[in-house]
Amino acid sequence: MNIISTEKAPGAIGPYSQGYTVGGLVFTSGQIPVDPATGAVAEGIAAQADQSCRNVGAILEAAGVGFDKVVKTTCFLADIADFAAFNEVYAKYFTSKPARSCVAVKDLPKGVLCEIEAIAEA
Repeated sequence: MNIISTEKAPGAIGPYSQGYTVGGLVFTSGQIPVDPATGAVAEGIAAQADQSCRNVGAILEAAGVGFDKVVKTTCFLADIADFAAFNEVYAKYFTSKPARSCVAVKDLPKGVLCEIEAIAEA
């Protein structure tokens, strides 16, 4: 079991790691749309989905894999009305169409509009 850590994705805001590799799999923690360089959160679902995807990608890269190795994602939306706009951005990154769950939740950390976590083949 190895901890994944990269400065190219936001640091953990709680008692958890950015990700782990274990048993031939990569597990990312949920990534919210925080720019790791500035700590800023962009406005709007499209910009936030893009940043969340880039953050997931940075953790995958630190583990030595890419989006093409992702087998499952779980996506959280603050408003299910953002589903179509979120999907437009998500589809640009997850071109291999991994299995996915996407649910609306009451609140997300820092008041963001989306969060994405992934499981990939190492």
